[in-house]
Amino acid sequence: APQNRRVFLATFAAVLGNFSFGYALVYTSPVIPALEHSLDPDLILTKTQASWFGSIFTLGAAAGGLSAMVLNDLLGRKLSIMFSAVPSAAGYALMAGAHGFWMLLLGRTLTGFAGGLTAACIPVYVSEIATPGVRGALGATPQLMAVFGSLSLYALGLLLPWRWLAVAGEGPVLVMVLLLSFMPNSPRFLLSRGRDAEALRALAWLRGTDTDIRWEFEQIQDNVRRQSTHMSWAEARSPHMYRPVLIALLMRFLQQLMGITPILVYLQPIFESTAVLLPPKDDAAIVGAVRLFSVLIAAVTMDLAGRKVLLFVSGYAMGWGPITWLLMSEILPLQARGVASGLCVLVSWLTAFALTKSFLLVVNAFGLHVPFFFFAAVCVASLVFTGCCVPETKGRSLEQIESFFRTGRRSFLH
Repeated sequence: APQNRRVFLATFAAVLGNFSFGYALVYTSPVIPALEHSLDPDLILTKTQASWFGSIFTLGAAAGGLSAMVLNDLLGRKLSIMFSAVPSAAGYALMAGAHGFWMLLLGRTLTGFAGGLTAACIPVYVSEIATPGVRGALGATPQLMAVFGSLSLYALGLLLPWRWLAVAGEGPVLVMVLLLSFMPNSPRFLLSRGRDAEALRALAWLRGTDTDIRWEFEQIQDNVRRQSTHMSWAEARSPHMYRPVLIALLMRFLQQLMGITPILVYLQPIFESTAVLLPPKDDAAIVGAVRLFSVLIAAVTMDLAGRKVLLFVSGYAMGWGPITWLLMSEILPLQARGVASGLCVLVSWLTAFALTKSFLLVVNAFGLHVPFFFFAAVCVASLVFTGCCVPETKGRSLEQIESFFRTGRRSFLH
């Protein structure tokens, strides 16, 4: 629809940060095998160093999620995303010019910090600028771009040496900053800061000059006014506050317990330890392509089939990958959205660190089958959690979703 074209443009500018995140996350997949046989004695990785090189990214991401708890509401969603370009560019530069293991670790930590920051800020920005009819499709774009970033890394890994892979990672970061500088901030954030005139201009730009935005603006304004004060401890204990936050936290926790991060980080070494027919680099690229195709299907069907249906019937890339990010940004109350989204990312990446750091140790001690049996058991538990606790949000505004948790009425869910 014409009123969504500018929303699509602003979304594309923002989710370039997720492209960089996906690219940086799997950077170790082709690099670890290359460094294990490096001609530079200062860069040859031991098994312990390889596990730290793979997992330190998630600690950086946890720190980025923690910083988002402050920056999301201090700078706003858009400026926080743009700020992530600083540690991202510095991290890639360190890895590209690394002459020692410490430079590799610091580079991974900085790119992880940027990834954690964007993981908390981008879904919130996208959900707050999108209309209900396309929020599902646009809510899948952060995961879509992250998967596309990973696929790009796998594909470039077939052609480029590991230092040039880091150099190539700088490009999307610079393009993101350039495009976002022309995009508006979230109208909801601007209203929460008392910048009503700027919020009205931002909403008018996003919806187009031919769209009547008065009713939508008044609805957002009314919701922001009800939550204009800082959340007190008494309010935090209210079910309409802690229930959506708890659901979002548990979804992010279970999402990581499914094992997606260690599998992606060590994808090529995993294939090298199995009797596959194709070269491990080719297998990793095929996995990236399948993930991209699956997320594309999710983006198309999410606003038609609904969120819960895909969580039940699909794999990670079609369900728990994109939908968890989307639901986090949809169900969190506005009053706690900035802090809670950062907390979700913090919990997610601390869980990812524990899994990624221990994955190679468990595989070496007990075999590859043990962690995969654990991941399968978590998937079964996630189905039960989805059926009992996760609401359907298809086609509803953020204000309607928040009203559901506040009043307990389920009428809008049908």
